Amino acid sequence: MIFSSIFLGAIGPGSWVLIALAVLLLFGGKKIPELMRGLGSGIKEFKDASKDETQDKEENN
Repeated sequence: MIFSSIFLGAIGPGSWVLIALAVLLLFGGKKIPELMRGLGSGIKEFKDASKDETQDKEENN
């Protein structure tokens, strides 16, 4: 029952602040921009790969 309530929006703004503070304490202020850059480049690569896959399927049909 508790597990399903988390996915239905039980995490409020206060919880997000606590999560952000925990991440800041764990990784430090200098590491977070590096992590975000890595995450952004990973998302960009994923989008590029999915576009290539879609174009390959269109060419084969």
